[in-house]
Amino acid sequence: MKKLKFFIVSDSVGETAELVAKAAASQFRQDLDTVSMKRFSHIEEKSQLKEIAWLAEQQQAVIVYTLVRSEMREALVTCCGQHDVQCIDLLGPIMQSIEHVLEEKPTEEPGLVRQLDEDYFRKIEAIEFAVKYDDGRDPRGVLNADIVLVGISRTSKTPLSQYLAHQRFKVANVPLVPEVEPPAELYEIDPDKCFGLVISPDILNSIRKERLIALGLKDDASYAKIDRIEQEINHFNKVVKKIGCTVIDVSNRAVEETANMIISDMNSRKFERIRKDLHR
Repeated sequence: MKKLKFFIVSDSVGETAELVAKAAASQFRQDLDTVSMKRFSHIEEKSQLKEIAWLAEQQQAVIVYTLVRSEMREALVTCCGQHDVQCIDLLGPIMQSIEHVLEEKPTEEPGLVRQLDEDYFRKIEAIEFAVKYDDGRDPRGVLNADIVLVGISRTSKTPLSQYLAHQRFKVANVPLVPEVEPPAELYEIDPDKCFGLVISPDILNSIRKERLIALGLKDDASYAKIDRIEQEINHFNKVVKKIGCTVIDVSNRAVEETANMIISDMNSRKFERIRKDLHR
């Protein structure tokens, strides 16, 4: 039985071309041990294409390629023609079709799909982090978070955490209650990444009453009373002062607005640190 040989040529990693080649080969060789795959990744020079085509001729290999630059695709076709080597273009035809439909030129920049994948997985990782370390479930998350939110109950810590997670930030949030000592980790982190959320007692009073009613409870519970709320806010003020973190009043702000303030604050501080490092 003749062995089937593939040369996988790509200006990125070459995973896509290898998967397609394996799928096609399986229609002829159920035992993939009779199929060989040699991957040539991150090919950027035309001189490399000439060597690959020559090697493919010597080994009677089929070239399967994903090259985003049209000039590289054309060069490989020319080289394969000179050496009588079979070559299959996986990206060129579909890119030409999309170009025709959109009436736009492609960027022809290698590795973009991998960048998109990495960005997607960072987002998923951040969302999972926010869920895991929501509402102070595990204070160890505070040490590994990009952003730490602290505040009393019903100050939008959880929705804010999720919104920031969708912006690829790992967020932990910690509720502050007078009867419970804050986790020691809060006082170990960089205060620049910690943000305290405060709210008007009157607004919080209304929010908590609505929350109690939604739960089928009376709205006159201690949880919703002004004196209890003020007690919690006083405790909050003591904690954030000790941490030395930024405090944001969320009374009349949407989650998106608060999130943008946090992101802007962090970016400003990051820029300032870079500026100081450059002037040392």
